[in-house]
Amino acid sequence: MDFFNKLNTEFNFTLDPCATAENAKCSKFYTLEDDGLAQDWLNEIVFMNPPYGRQIKHWIKKAFDESLKGAIVVCLVPARTDTQYWHDYCMKADEVRFIKGRLKFSDKDAAPFPSAVVVFKGLSFMALKLSA
Repeated sequence: MDFFNKLNTEFNFTLDPCATAENAKCSKFYTLEDDGLAQDWLNEIVFMNPPYGRQIKHWIKKAFDESLKGAIVVCLVPARTDTQYWHDYCMKADEVRFIKGRLKFSDKDAAPFPSAVVVFKGLSFMALKLSA
């Protein structure tokens, strides 16, 4: 079972906000033209594998903000613990899972950096705990 499928089995994702029609992981997805940063993720369970360039800080902030409004956001990101966005947002996550080794996607080379899964459960998780 591949990396995404393991996470999907655990979380049952409903939205992929950083996709193309060719690589979307969920039936509901946003492409570059849809601008996932401008969309509402309310009540979604989100798998976010953001663009890894300079824009990543905006995606991490969006994940954090949307979790405070009710989304559950699972982010696959470089483990860049030396960045400002990591300390501003990832350190506030409900869970950070560091991935052993380097991720490899299908027949491509391994990622040139370590990765982490950052989970923002926000209000959805708190509501579940209160109702239990």
